[in-house]
Amino acid sequence: MRRGILVGGAATLASGLLAGAQWFNIAGEIAEGDLSAPDAAQAAAAGDVILIDIRRPDEWARTGIGIDAVPIDMRVADFTDRLLEVTQGRTDFPVALICARGVRSAKLALQLEAAGFSKVIDVPEGMLGSGAGPGWIKRGLPVNRDVPFAEG
Repeated sequence: MRRGILVGGAATLASGLLAGAQWFNIAGEIAEGDLSAPDAAQAAAAGDVILIDIRRPDEWARTGIGIDAVPIDMRVADFTDRLLEVTQGRTDFPVALICARGVRSAKLALQLEAAGFSKVIDVPEGMLGSGAGPGWIKRGLPVNRDVPFAEG
């Protein structure tokens, strides 16, 4: 009986650690084609990419969004339509995606590529940091808090 409890407890602990590692994107890295947070900030300011903050409105309210970023909640049903509005209908314009820690942005990048967007870039360290880097906030990059956070 004790052995079963210990094995079950160890399995639960391992599962929790794995989930935590995934949530914090501990294994995150900046791969070829990705951008670090400072590089994303610079590229967005120069107009070389459109930086899309795909987090939820409550997350935007807590931290603000990166300067020059466009907030579009990835959960909205018309996300692709809103993205096309921002890119003026172009699926070939470079779009950089940022979320909290690079997990959601990596998944959404794959979905957008499958939908025909040809230049989707991930910012894997995100706003809060991951294994790829400390993140937008800890790097002290500028944020915009004057955003209509009620909108998705």
